[in-house]
Amino acid sequence: MPILSSTFFLTLLLMVGLFFFIRASVKDRTEQVQLISEVPKTSLLEQLKDYFKQRAYNVTSSDAAQDTMTFEGLVRPSWFLAIFLSILAASGFFCLILVLSFLYPALTPLFFALELLSPIAGIFYWKKARRMETVSFSLENLNQEGSQPGSILTLTAHRDEVIQLKQTFPLKSAN
Repeated sequence: MPILSSTFFLTLLLMVGLFFFIRASVKDRTEQVQLISEVPKTSLLEQLKDYFKQRAYNVTSSDAAQDTMTFEGLVRPSWFLAIFLSILAASGFFCLILVLSFLYPALTPLFFALELLSPIAGIFYWKKARRMETVSFSLENLNQEGSQPGSILTLTAHRDEVIQLKQTFPLKSAN
C-alpha cells in the first residue's frame, strides 16, 4: 500500500505539471529588445516595413517624426500542437486511471470515462492560441564617433517573432 500511495502522489504531481504545461502553451511571451544594425535608419525602416507586410502584419499606427511603427497580425493555432497536447492529456489521464484502478478496482470502468476529457486540452489551445499579435518598433540613429552609420532598433514583439527577425536581418543585441 505505501508504494501505491506514493505512485498516486507522483501521478497527481504529473497531472499538475501537465495542467500548467497546457496552460503555458497559450501564454503571452511578448518581450522588448534593443538591436543594433549597421544599416542606416531610413533604409532599415523600409526593410522592416516590407518584412512585416510579407509576414501578414498590417500597419496600425505610424509616427514618422519618431520613426515608430505598430503592426498587427493574426496568429493561427498549430494543428500539430493541438493534437500533441491532446495526446499528452490522454496519456496523463491514462496514468491517473491506472493508479486509481489499483486503488478502487470496482470503479475502473468509470475511471476510463476520464479519458474522454483529453480532447479538451487541444480545444483549449485551439481557442486561446488564435489571437491578434502586436509588433511595435522604434528606430534611432547610432551615433558613435569614427564608426559607420547605423541604427538602434527597439522592438516589442512575441519571442518567436524576435528570433525570426534576428535570423532574417544582420542584427546584434545592444546588451
